[in-house]
Amino acid sequence: MSINEVRYLPECGSTNAYVKEHFEEFGPVGAVYTTNQTAGRGRLGRTWVNAEGKALYYTVAIREPLAQPATLPLLASLAVRRQLSLRYGVECQIKWPNDLLLNGKKIVGILCEGVSYGYQQQGRGILCGIGINLAQPQSYFDAADLPHGTSLALQGANVDLTTDPEWLAEALTDFGFDRPMYVFARDGFAPFREEYKKACVNIGRRVTFDLPGGGEGSGEAVDIDEEGRLVVRTDSGEEHVFTGEVSVHGIYGAV
Repeated sequence: MSINEVRYLPECGSTNAYVKEHFEEFGPVGAVYTTNQTAGRGRLGRTWVNAEGKALYYTVAIREPLAQPATLPLLASLAVRRQLSLRYGVECQIKWPNDLLLNGKKIVGILCEGVSYGYQQQGRGILCGIGINLAQPQSYFDAADLPHGTSLALQGANVDLTTDPEWLAEALTDFGFDRPMYVFARDGFAPFREEYKKACVNIGRRVTFDLPGGGEGSGEAVDIDEEGRLVVRTDSGEEHVFTGEVSVHGIYGAV
């Protein structure tokens, strides 16, 4: 039993949209989850393909003031990585900033959004939506045009769809977000930086990234700084990347 409120929804259009609508009903940390999300957002405008009963769709609501809210996606990737390791014995890699990979394929996607709530929308919070591919067959990824996606079951994990969604939702809420939030809210990403770097697949690889003024830059990813930015060594010096698309040599077919 979770020490925080964790709501199960038999069906939901979007867990992120639900949390936005009900944000004020939650305490400092609370969450909702479903295994049947009918109106999610596909990546890069792709049509959403539901995997009823085969995936976990989870959103956590955070009302705590955060020192570095922009780095929450990085904390979230660590939170999921830890719980998947505990439940299934798998060691996922993180593609900066927050994709989780297993054997080079994407198994978790994360989307964080700011929320305004309360009187005249003066309250500020943040929500973090997480999709975990539990047991979709290969035909799902083919139909969804996701050639670089996979599920835990496809990668050999022993997935129990009757118990795992609830276990993961409660573990993520209590141990993935609530417990580290005491440190993260005050100190930001810095205390979690070394753990993140060890799991980050970008480090030591050639990457291509969007430049703020347009165009692309490329170089070797060498570090993650204390603000969660990807540090890239280029021919003209170091770039600290925080937004835009980043492709990694050898990942998702990038060359």
